[in-house]
Amino acid sequence: MDPLRAQQLAAELEVDMMADMYNRMTQACHRKCVPPYYKDAELSKGESVCLDRCVAKYLEVHERMGKKLTELSVQDEELLKRMQQGT
Repeated sequence: MDPLRAQQLAAELEVDMMADMYNRMTQACHRKCVPPYYKDAELSKGESVCLDRCVAKYLEVHERMGKKLTELSVQDEELLKRMQQGT
């Protein structure tokens, strides 16, 4: 595969993954923080604080998971290299 095409596909995949994460976060935090029946057109202070905390936690967990997955991937690559060198 052409390296430029592979890079484009990787970029598209990353955009799709970020859009999916954003949609999941939006749905989860909306379900948690906003009651199903709206009383006011604007968010209340409590709803705003809840949404802010929910989004912050969601993004923090997403970042931690990304770091851990990267770490595991690097470990797997190193193990594979050692195994290939040993055979």
